[in-house]
Amino acid sequence: MSLINTQVQPFKTQAFLNGKFVEVSDESLKGKWSVLIFMPAAFTFNCPTEVEDAADNYAEFQKAGAEVYIVTTDTHFSHKVWHETSPAVGKAKFPLVGDPTHTLTKAFDVFIPEEGLALRGTFVINPEGVIKTAEVHSNEIARDVKETLRKLKAAQYTAAHPGEVCPAKWNDGAKTIAPSIDLVGKI
Repeated sequence: MSLINTQVQPFKTQAFLNGKFVEVSDESLKGKWSVLIFMPAAFTFNCPTEVEDAADNYAEFQKAGAEVYIVTTDTHFSHKVWHETSPAVGKAKFPLVGDPTHTLTKAFDVFIPEEGLALRGTFVINPEGVIKTAEVHSNEIARDVKETLRKLKAAQYTAAHPGEVCPAKWNDGAKTIAPSIDLVGKI
């Protein structure tokens, strides 16, 4: 079953954020747009490149009214050390969420039981806690967070403009489509 248009399941865990340990829960996601970016584990090879990419684009996510959460199967203690020792991860100004119990990775269907790790999954969640986009792929393939930002903005646009859809390669400010029977077979 797809997670699209389903409510985020209840959870409560710890994260490392700006020198402190903080609690993150399903309630933390409500009231604003959220982007959950799952990664296998701290101290791996591709993961720091993705954290750095998110950090380099974090201002754009904030400008769009969204919070970014990096989630791995490690503890928040590991994330503290990861943040302090990796120049790439050290750029993160968003929560580095620990999921040692695998509650989140299982709820978002990215858990690899044989490894105890997560697949690379990216989820855009609306302010009501409903999952609007989902992307999951194999761990050897890192993501480009600019595509996640594009999807966030498309989800925000369609939420604000019911009855319109964002076509392929849509970017903020581009034309959208108002579906109608008159368009069938004409695009």
